[in-house]
Amino acid sequence: MPDFNLSAMSFADLRELQKSVAKAISTFEARQKAEAREKVEMLAKELGFTLAELTALEEPKRKRAPSTKIYRHPENPALNWSGRGRKPGWFAAHVDAGNDPKELLG
Repeated sequence: MPDFNLSAMSFADLRELQKSVAKAISTFEARQKAEAREKVEMLAKELGFTLAELTALEEPKRKRAPSTKIYRHPENPALNWSGRGRKPGWFAAHVDAGNDPKELLG
């Protein structure tokens, strides 16, 4: 490893050294990633797969069943709520007034 006397270097020389180090680091990382990818591709090939096949595997996503309850606004039936998530103000006001939520099922 070269021995640098950083305190004797000019500001411009330090900036140039900084750029050179950053470039060396990025090219080193790129080489390491390329080597790792090549090793993984070879291992996948030995097992009878391509890397694309292995990286495309995903756990099946759980689908939420549609809500069977639909609450409708008493005066405006275009406004509705599935019963999931935050309660709309009109629904909360209806319940707070002592009314039964089942009255709004539509």
